[in-house]
Amino acid sequence: MTRDDRSEYSRLPLEGMTAAWVTDDGRFRETLTLRFENEAWTAEGLVQGADIQYVFRFTASWQLQQMLLFRDMDDPDLWLANDGRGKWGEVNGAERRDLGGCHDIDLLCSPFTRTMAIRRLHLPVGQSADVESITVDTETLAIQRARLDYTRLDYGLWVVHRDDEAPSHEFEVDHYGMVLDLPGHFRRVV
Repeated sequence: MTRDDRSEYSRLPLEGMTAAWVTDDGRFRETLTLRFENEAWTAEGLVQGADIQYVFRFTASWQLQQMLLFRDMDDPDLWLANDGRGKWGEVNGAERRDLGGCHDIDLLCSPFTRTMAIRRLHLPVGQSADVESITVDTETLAIQRARLDYTRLDYGLWVVHRDDEAPSHEFEVDHYGMVLDLPGHFRRVV
């Protein structure tokens, strides 16, 4: 089997890893720390220039359980949790029926959010899958649904088509399924 025939990416190191991206114009830098603890993954990101900090919690199989988003305040600006059956809620316990059935969260300021679906879907080359996602505007905290169509073009090459106003984009990933560069937007520096 050649490298391009494989569908699975390498297991992430259990001791964790870090990655960083900068925007093409140099205005923003995202630093990500990913670690495995208590049978689940925790991703912590800091987006300098946008003054955003986020924490995602995933099951071992990359099912999103929880997301916290901070904007230079003591309390989280946004907290969403998934019960594992597609129901979403906020920190105050209010159910968000409008988000039912969504699997991922898309922060437009973060290339890392592509990794969620890539690690979970296990798509072979040439296959596509629609992913119902929650898109968060990190400036206003407005939330909306979006359908993202992930298509695996080659072992490390993907394209995402969207049904919202954000543009579609093609990008490469490393052997872990982590975004390398998002042309016109981000480039990986670590």
